[in-house]
Amino acid sequence: MTWSVLHIVGIIAYAASGAFVALQVKYSFIGIFVLGLTTSYGGAVIRNIVLDVPISDIWDRQSLLIVLITLTIIIFLERKWVNHWKRWGYFFDSIGLASFAIQGGLLAKSLEHDLGIIIIASMFTGVGGGMIRDLLAGRTPLALKEETHAILTFLCAICIWFGWSSPIELTIIVIFVVCIRMLSFHNKWRIKLPCNRFENKNL
Repeated sequence: MTWSVLHIVGIIAYAASGAFVALQVKYSFIGIFVLGLTTSYGGAVIRNIVLDVPISDIWDRQSLLIVLITLTIIIFLERKWVNHWKRWGYFFDSIGLASFAIQGGLLAKSLEHDLGIIIIASMFTGVGGGMIRDLLAGRTPLALKEETHAILTFLCAICIWFGWSSPIELTIIVIFVVCIRMLSFHNKWRIKLPCNRFENKNL
């Protein structure tokens, strides 16, 4: 599986993520397009602002066409598909997270930034769109409720900083990120910090 295929899968996954969230909160077809486009490009917009790169650079015709086709197909799906998204959405969202985090790291690396900026670029690209999506849907952003979400973007950035760039290496990163995030979700992993010690349930 080449990097271009993974990137396309990531774009489709994030576009679908935004669209199905819009369906869950019963938005109109306008809301589906807004949340789908926001999830797909919101992180890249924030990243380009941070890196001082023109925002217009993110609007390549191929990815935009893929996003619009994906959202148009979802508009004509029956509502029962929302339940299928609840079951598989986290998996595809994880692919999007890895794909976009890598994309952000590669851009920062190509501009010869240091590790700190590469991490920031990976994090904003990976989780930025999803955070904006959740806020527009009136939900608490998922990235603010689970540490694994952001930590995995750091891992992507470090791998890029070490020079991982071949399709095989990037595919390994995506597979690892998806596996760890799915395990984290099913096992409800949390980092044992004082701020994560919840009060007694009866209080």
